[in-house]
Amino acid sequence: MVERKIYMEKINSFLNQDLIKIITGIRRCGKSYFFKLIIEELQKQGVDPENILLIDLELPNYNHIKSCNQLDEIVLDYVTKHEDKVYLFFDEIQNVKNWELCINSYYKLPNVEIFITGSNSKLLSKELATYITGRYVSIEMFPFSFNEFLDYKKELDEKPLIENELNSELENYFEEYMTYGGLPVTIAARNHKEIILNDLYSSIILNDIVERHEIRNIGLFDRIIKFVIENIGNLISANSVYKYLKHENLDISKPTIYNYLNYLEDAYILSKATREDLVGKKEIIGSEKYYLIDLGFYKSQLEEKQQNTGHILENIIYLELIRQGYKVTVGKIGDSEIDFICKKDGRKIYIQVAYLLNNEKTIERELNPLLKIDDNYPKYILSMDKISQSREGIEHINIINFLRNQNI
Repeated sequence: MVERKIYMEKINSFLNQDLIKIITGIRRCGKSYFFKLIIEELQKQGVDPENILLIDLELPNYNHIKSCNQLDEIVLDYVTKHEDKVYLFFDEIQNVKNWELCINSYYKLPNVEIFITGSNSKLLSKELATYITGRYVSIEMFPFSFNEFLDYKKELDEKPLIENELNSELENYFEEYMTYGGLPVTIAARNHKEIILNDLYSSIILNDIVERHEIRNIGLFDRIIKFVIENIGNLISANSVYKYLKHENLDISKPTIYNYLNYLEDAYILSKATREDLVGKKEIIGSEKYYLIDLGFYKSQLEEKQQNTGHILENIIYLELIRQGYKVTVGKIGDSEIDFICKKDGRKIYIQVAYLLNNEKTIERELNPLLKIDDNYPKYILSMDKISQSREGIEHINIINFLRNQNI
């Protein structure tokens, strides 16, 4: 089993504490699988399996449960039959109407520890206080990192799907990861990966956004999504989307565009990086960068001519930094841009991402923004080059080596 060490370390620090544990993230990123890892850990600690109840609300045994009353019938009956502490796991809890009422009532029971997963906006940490009156901790889960991808491929005993004779085996694995992303369901499929990605994407768009928010002009909404995906790694604002649509003779208000972008974040299709002025020491409002939570959607939603390898690599690095617990912003210094300003535990690092540093002009373009920064925090350039281009106090690291070793 893929260990998912980052998340297990987080959850272990909260086990047996009086907190509701909430695992959020995009559909099919491994939340149900993570529940199994937690249950294994509890059993290693001596918890009797009989004291663990797992309710997966998308499986036939439980998918009929749509209300709190229906859920109560199972949970309260189970709890009353156990004198010792019980551990309640609810997978995809958003399928139960007014689920927060159930969870709040179970939280007040003695000797009960609660774990829940979900994929929609109600389970975002910024909104949880509205729904859950008890104490909780929220852990956001992402698709597999490159290391987890490799572990899973090894578990499946599969060679790289992409076989380029000029690449090493590791590079071919990375090319597959770049192309199809890190969702376990996609990795496990030897064929029809794009069909799987399209089906999942459509399900999220329709169920978690269109139906929930009653979007009527689905065609227009789809145009906005495609525009954002095509511009991953570029600065985007509601105004820039508005101008694009205006140019296409499509009419929509800026507040509606802003709402649509928020919906895409809430459904874990996109993640937003805000901008930071390094000179003025303040956040720049109204223009951000958006990144896909899974790169498989990039290939499945765009034609080949629309795809940009540099932006794909930038997206991969962004996700890895977020996984590692960094708060990531986009930097502005004068007329120059720093791809990522990363902060964690009082540390700060600066990162530029490039595809290849194959000439002095490109090297100068990537170096100059970092050289303008007048503090002593570490500065890095990440690219696919195999020969080091470190200079002037700026360290160059190969992207695959960075992802494998996480050496920043």
